[in-house]
Amino acid sequence: MKFGIVIFPGSNCDWDAYWAVRSGLGAQAEFLWHKEETIPGDIDCLILPGGFSYGDYLRSGAIARFSPIMKAVVRFAQAGGLVLGICNGFQILCEAGLLPGAFLRNRGLRFICRPVFLRVERSDTPFTNAVPVGTVLRIPIAHGEGNYYVEPSVVRELEDRGQILFRYCDAAGQVTEAANPNGSVANIAGILNREGNVLGMMPHPERACEALLGSTDGLYLFRSLQQYRMSAVATSVVS
Repeated sequence: MKFGIVIFPGSNCDWDAYWAVRSGLGAQAEFLWHKEETIPGDIDCLILPGGFSYGDYLRSGAIARFSPIMKAVVRFAQAGGLVLGICNGFQILCEAGLLPGAFLRNRGLRFICRPVFLRVERSDTPFTNAVPVGTVLRIPIAHGEGNYYVEPSVVRELEDRGQILFRYCDAAGQVTEAANPNGSVANIAGILNREGNVLGMMPHPERACEALLGSTDGLYLFRSLQQYRMSAVATSVVS
């Protein structure tokens, strides 16, 4: 499997993502500069990493959305390619219209950097097939504008279509207001597009791939992607 990691001016988690897939999976990875206009044909999954693209001027992700490579990212996603947006990458995906919603300042108006707990809401997706429903993951966050918002009617649509993949919870898996670090509506920490091939999440799985860092729970996500790709290849060979 090969990952393409998009680098915008201000990205700072690109090498974290590179190390996670190279060391944690033994997968291939290639950096893609934001001025490139095409996605190499051998890329299986794109990662839009965290950071502060363009200094978060205007609002997080608003300028990166107009980078030349984003047209190619949209085409890649619309063709069924796997896309993972982490933190700032999630914000960029929303700005680009690949995911619904917008981001507000954290409820406490402060930057938050600490581990949180996430509950896995589905295990039948390319991103979570290696982890059972209800599993609680310990993964860090690091953001100042992580307060995800959509209108109540859209929340209902996300729930009805199974697009909510991760929710903030406590260590026991209970979704409570106290477990919500930033005020995100419905404790949402990660969502899918309708087709299920694009995921945006605020927590950083790439920072939870080694025991030395306090958690290896982020590997569930990357192993799921690898298993999904291997399954797809095996199916194509058989057919």
